[in-house]
Amino acid sequence: MRPRQEIVEIFSTFLQFDADRVQGWLADPKLRRSMERCLAQLSQTERSDAFLVLYWHKAWQMQTSGLAQSRLAQSHLAAYLQEVCYWSAQKTSRYLENAQFQLSDCFQVAIAALDKVLKGFDAKRSISLKGYASLKFSSVIKDILRQRQIADICTPWALLHKLSKKRLIESLQSAGLSPEMIQRYVLAWTCFNAIHAPTEVPNRTATSRKLIKPKPETWAAIATLYNQQRQTQLSETTPALSADMIEKWITACATAGRQYLYPTWTSINAPRPGREEGELLDTLPQPDAEPALAEMIAAEETTQLDQINAVLVESIAQLEPDLQQLLQLYYREELTQQQIAQQMQVQQYTISRQLAKIKRSLQRQLVEWSQNTLHIAPNLDVIESISGILEEWLKIHYGRA
Repeated sequence: MRPRQEIVEIFSTFLQFDADRVQGWLADPKLRRSMERCLAQLSQTERSDAFLVLYWHKAWQMQTSGLAQSRLAQSHLAAYLQEVCYWSAQKTSRYLENAQFQLSDCFQVAIAALDKVLKGFDAKRSISLKGYASLKFSSVIKDILRQRQIADICTPWALLHKLSKKRLIESLQSAGLSPEMIQRYVLAWTCFNAIHAPTEVPNRTATSRKLIKPKPETWAAIATLYNQQRQTQLSETTPALSADMIEKWITACATAGRQYLYPTWTSINAPRPGREEGELLDTLPQPDAEPALAEMIAAEETTQLDQINAVLVESIAQLEPDLQQLLQLYYREELTQQQIAQQMQVQQYTISRQLAKIKRSLQRQLVEWSQNTLHIAPNLDVIESISGILEEWLKIHYGRA
C-alpha cells in the first residue's frame, strides 16, 4: 500500500480493494476541490494534518452549520482514517479462521463505525484521532465478530434467549417497525422467554445453543400469557393474538435479531443488481484529473518495493554471520525460538532478544529510507506500518530463498 504524501490526498482519497487485496487509492473529486479551497484560506502553519483533523472534527460537531457541511467534514475524516482502519482490520483478520470474513470485510465493518469514533473522540483527552480510532476500530471489529459468531451458531429460539431487551429493540428499530409495534413485539418476546425455556429444555445450560422450536401447546401458552399481560402493559385497544400469530411474531423477532447481529455486507466489487457484468464500484465517481491513476499507482508501488528489497537485503548482508543464521532458522526453516535455542545451545530468551534486536536494526533502516525517499516523518503510525511491512518481507524473502 503506497503511503499518501500530500495533505489534499490524505483528506480526499480512499482505499480501493480488489477482493481481499488493496489495489490503490481512489480519489474523490468533490473532496479534492473542497480541500484545495480550504487550504487556500489557511496560513502556511495551519496546513498540517494535525490542524486539519481538529478543523474538520469541529466542523463535523457543529451540526448547526448545516447537514451538508457536517457530511463533508465526515467524508474528509473518513479519508484521513483509511490507513488506521486498514491496519486495525489487518491485525484482526490474521486470527480469523472463517474464510468468508476476511480483511476487506473487517475494514468495511470498522469504517462503518466512523460515527462512533467521531462522537467518542475528545481532542482535550485523547492523544490523537488516529490513536483513538485505532483502539475503537479494533473494538468494533471484535464486537461484530463476536455477535456474528453468536448469531451463526444459535438456533432462532436460542438466539432469542441470548438477545437482551436493548438489542431486540435496536433490531426491530433497524427493521423499520413503529414504536407501538415494537412494544407489542417486545411483550411477545418476554412471554416467549418466560414460557419456552423451562418447558422445552429442562437442562438449559447444556443445550442453550440448540433450543428446539416450541411445540403447539407451548405457542398456545405463550399466546395466553401475552393476551393476559397486554391488558395491563399495552393500550386498551391492542388486539389479542392467536398462537399462530404469536409464532409469526417471535419468528420475526429472531429474523430481525439475526440480521442486526449478522448483517449482510455487499462488496463494492460485487456485480450490480440485475446485471451479469459490471460492479458496484463502477458507479462510484472516478477521478476527473487522473485517468491513469491505477497504472501510476502500480508503477510507483513496484519501484518502492524494489527499493525496500534492496535496502533490507543490504542490511542483512551487513549482519554478523550468527545473526544471519538465526534469521534463516527462524524464517526459512520455521523453527521455534526454543528449537533454535537448543540447536545453538543458548537460552530461549537470548534468541528472543537477538531476534528483537535484528528487527529493530532493520526497522531503523526502513525508517531512514522512508524519511529520505518518501519524506515521511517517523511517528507511531509510520513505525507500526513499517514493522508490519518488515515482518511480511522477511517471511516472503526467506520463503523464496
